[in-house]
Amino acid sequence: MSKIRVGRVGEQIKKELSIILQTEFKDPRIGFVTVTGVDVTNDLSQAKVYLSVLGSDEQKEETLRALAQGKGFLRSEVGRRIRLRHTPELIFKFDTSIEYGSKIEDLLHKINSGETNV
Repeated sequence: MSKIRVGRVGEQIKKELSIILQTEFKDPRIGFVTVTGVDVTNDLSQAKVYLSVLGSDEQKEETLRALAQGKGFLRSEVGRRIRLRHTPELIFKFDTSIEYGSKIEDLLHKINSGETNV
C-alpha cells in the first residue's frame, strides 16, 4: 500500500482520536492526554497510538488501563468517522520523547549556568 496513504490514514486517526478523547470518552481515570503520533502498518491492520500524559507514573498507568478497557469504543468511533473497510486495531503506548527532551534541556541549562554536579 502507498506510504502516502498510510501516512494520511495515520494523521486522520490521530486527529479523530484526539477529538474523541477530549469530548466523548468520559472516564474519570483519564487525565490530560495528548495524542502525539500514530504509526499505522502498511496493511492498515494495526495502529500504534503514542500518548503523552501529564501526571505521576500511577496516573499514567491508570490512563493506560482506562484506554485499554475503552479500546472497543474508541475503535468503533474511529471506524464510524473514517471510511475504511477495516478499522485498524489500536495499540496504546507512551511517548517519552517530551520527557526526554525536557531532561536534556535541563541538563544543558545546568551546563550553561556553570553548575558542576550534572
